[in-house]
Amino acid sequence: MSGGGSPGTPQGDGLRAALGGLTTRGRSFLAAGLAAAACSYLLGQADLLRVGLLLAALPLVCVLVLHRTRYRVAGSRTLSPARVPATAESRVRLRVENVSRMPTGLLMLQDRVPYVLGARPRFVLDRIEAGGSREVSYRVRSDLRGRYPLGPLQLRLSDPFGMCELTRSFSTFDTLTVVPRVESLPPIRPAGEASGYGDGRHRSLALAGEDDVIPRGYRHGDDLRRVHWRSTARHGELMVRREEQPQKARCTVLLDTRATAHQGSGPDSAFEWAVTAAASVAVHLLERGFSVRLLTDTGSSVPGPDGAGGFAGGAESAGAAGLLLDTLAVVEHSDEEGLSSAYDVLRGGNEGLLIGFFGDLDDEQAAVAGRMRQRSGAAIAFVLDGDAWTRGPGGIRFSGGEVPIADRLRMLREAGWTALPVKPGAMFADLWRSADRALVREDRPLRPGAAAAPTAPGAGS
Repeated sequence: MSGGGSPGTPQGDGLRAALGGLTTRGRSFLAAGLAAAACSYLLGQADLLRVGLLLAALPLVCVLVLHRTRYRVAGSRTLSPARVPATAESRVRLRVENVSRMPTGLLMLQDRVPYVLGARPRFVLDRIEAGGSREVSYRVRSDLRGRYPLGPLQLRLSDPFGMCELTRSFSTFDTLTVVPRVESLPPIRPAGEASGYGDGRHRSLALAGEDDVIPRGYRHGDDLRRVHWRSTARHGELMVRREEQPQKARCTVLLDTRATAHQGSGPDSAFEWAVTAAASVAVHLLERGFSVRLLTDTGSSVPGPDGAGGFAGGAESAGAAGLLLDTLAVVEHSDEEGLSSAYDVLRGGNEGLLIGFFGDLDDEQAAVAGRMRQRSGAAIAFVLDGDAWTRGPGGIRFSGGEVPIADRLRMLREAGWTALPVKPGAMFADLWRSADRALVREDRPLRPGAAAAPTAPGAGS
């Protein structure tokens, strides 16, 4: 459990701060007492003075008693789970324990919660005996991804007459991480048998019966059928044929975060769709054994350069997925004007499969994106139609009847990308299948030994 500790003293705690805790009832009693005392002086009524002093003394005594009250209370908070996808709920459990030797009075428990997670929860706790504890819980939910602080926990102390209320706060808080939703994608091979996904995913040569020419020493547990007798005779010890380790297929997920490329905000905006789709494809490929890197237009990648070339995956795929989702939970618009920083990262060589999520592209940035394709294997581009997202499904058409995004798609396709437009309400799983079918059509004439079949007149693509 987290968030444990005793309530801290509020800033400016003192008798003046305690007087500031007078409730409306307490202030009314105090005002009535002072008014009665003034009237008794003006009217010469001694009995009225006694009534006024009683009315004024009652809230002041409550303030003094509550100010000198020192409860030793420990609190803790548990999030279950601490990382949730958008629109999902997380349960928050609060535990308050009385660690003093005297019982507490009536306590009001309040946890500070950001507005996007819902209303601020409040609970009324009855008398807690010495050494006793109370547990309460509430649920939080957010439609927006991000990291949200929960806490600090606050205890409101009140006297039995309701004249004064004081707030004591814990000093610790916890963080709820709301990650993008991950859509389930069909287990397809989006590059057909093309390089970069299928043939680019190198298998162990030993599985095909080929061995390294350099044997190694025998280790406990090695299969005796792999003993290399010629090398054993030469070295005088058991030598086995070494199996070549498979090379993992790599994938780079490129997310265009430029503020100028995305318009609108909120959970239904184009940018949020791109973030959700990037999270879905990254987790999907990690589950299929890929080494995945998340790259943005700023040139920053996750994991960082300390990893194996910036890629994550393999046995640590679950941890890699968590790292990528945590990064996507807080990704925001960038101030970059172009994609040149991302291009500088990608031009180092063959990076395997490249999947890009682009916003609005002008001619210059479409050309930069096209050059990225030359330094990768198969490349899939999902281009969001900004006009359609901001002005309705029909988009904006010029006088010639051409959709503005059509020119950008054509430029990307001529550069070798498999480019698909993204309209509002599009399901990423359907686009994923469409990308697979498009890649299969494009790669069919390029397979070894395959000849391009003539297309019949009127046949569809």
